[in-house]
Amino acid sequence: MRKRIVSVNDKMQKGYRYELSEPAGKNYLPEFKPDLTPQQMLKLGVFGGRYMTDCRKEFPKEWYTHAKLCPERHDPTLNYFGVNASQPLSVWRKKGWIYKDDPRGWFQWYCRYYMGRRIPGEDEKQVKRWKAIQRHMAQVRKHCRIGDESCRPKQRQALLHWAYDSRKL
Repeated sequence: MRKRIVSVNDKMQKGYRYELSEPAGKNYLPEFKPDLTPQQMLKLGVFGGRYMTDCRKEFPKEWYTHAKLCPERHDPTLNYFGVNASQPLSVWRKKGWIYKDDPRGWFQWYCRYYMGRRIPGEDEKQVKRWKAIQRHMAQVRKHCRIGDESCRPKQRQALLHWAYDSRKL
């Protein structure tokens, strides 16, 4: 694969550049097996539709074709489960969850990782965070009937935010 440089100029990053060294959607760390692609997540409805509305030049056009987005505000009704399952970015920053090159958080890291960017050390850290979210799957399985999407909608939505397909639980 020929390496490609991506230049980012959006509301949160100006002049940031990164290299795509892997084919899109391929060659993940062995323990990273997300159920959903970024495109599928955006189509289902995540982050109240507010997330990455100004990043259209960075990612493939088809990601946005059927994405549920609201550039004006966070709108939980756009989420698949219709509930707010997000914490403000300020909370993420305060807890030290934001990597400097991905100021929007884990999903931005995942989108760039999916596209082929690799950052040794940081990728392992983000995959570890992704794996830790599995505790919510255990709670949904323990307390809900399979397919009962009305049971624990906040946890189910939070799982969607981390690329776990909680519709299957």
